[in-house]
Amino acid sequence: MKTLVLNAGFEPMSVVSYRRAIVLVLAGRASVLAAYPGVRVRSAVRELDCPSVILLCRYVRPPHGRTAALSRRGVLRRDGHRCAYCGAAAGTVDHVLPRSRGGANSWENLVACCRACNNRKGDRTPEEIGWRLARAPRAPHAGRWWLRDLDAPAEQWRPFLDFRRAA
Repeated sequence: MKTLVLNAGFEPMSVVSYRRAIVLVLAGRASVLAAYPGVRVRSAVRELDCPSVILLCRYVRPPHGRTAALSRRGVLRRDGHRCAYCGAAAGTVDHVLPRSRGGANSWENLVACCRACNNRKGDRTPEEIGWRLARAPRAPHAGRWWLRDLDAPAEQWRPFLDFRRAA
């Protein structure tokens, strides 16, 4: 089970294992805000609820300026698993300017693409075949994007993630 870690400003910092969360709580560095219902962790001496959200006692600055590493999974995630050309479900990644023509492996040159469009496009640019990109590819924005586990957060995390949006 995973635990969401919030800093003292209620900003998501990371996602850790429930064991690491318990160590932070027992060391006095964090407090439990929410627990998984009906799940208990037992030791020889103690019995605790399994934490799903913890709050760090000291303020920890969120990582700004952190750049997301370029990956196939990251490109698909950025584009919402939708083809940049036709909007269908995407399972591959395409170079807008083909690598054979000097196209780089960069956030600005890679887009999510369905297999059919990828095969049709081949070694050409979208302009050469009369296609238009739905949106220009860019590096993902800083913030919570780099925290992969927030794509499909646990139900217990949602009130704490929505709290920051409302503020």
